[in-house]
Amino acid sequence: MPAAPHSLYDSPLGPLGADASDDGIIRLCWGPGTLTYGPLADRLGTELAAYFAGTLTRFTVPLCITGTPFQRAFLTALTDIPYGETRTYGDLAATLGVSAQAIGQACGANPIPIVIPCHRVLGAQGLGGFSGPRGIEDKVALLRLEGAAGLLI
Repeated sequence: MPAAPHSLYDSPLGPLGADASDDGIIRLCWGPGTLTYGPLADRLGTELAAYFAGTLTRFTVPLCITGTPFQRAFLTALTDIPYGETRTYGDLAATLGVSAQAIGQACGANPIPIVIPCHRVLGAQGLGGFSGPRGIEDKVALLRLEGAAGLLI
């Protein structure tokens, strides 16, 4: 029987939940998840708390990244964007040899937001979208947290 949904971490953006396999985090969700308490949950919660406190710039919790070769390459490219920096949909499209629209769709389908930082990807003429409960407001909050707010002016 699956675990009952519960919040793993109460972030400034609202409660976060997660799902995991034996290999790592599969999904970070806005609201309750099913990750039961244990070493992996404790580590993710500790890293999220440090990130939101401004003391963690790169997550090290194990991730279980699945999907097509493009999806895996895309998610890896996101994790390579340094804390406090951004890239455009076009930058990633050129790197991965796909359209900017494909990058936008892949950002929207990111199963582990925040930890895999899709919030660091912007449109050429604007912020683009974001999956957080308040959409673009959450993206702006994360970019401000990382000191990238100067890019928003």
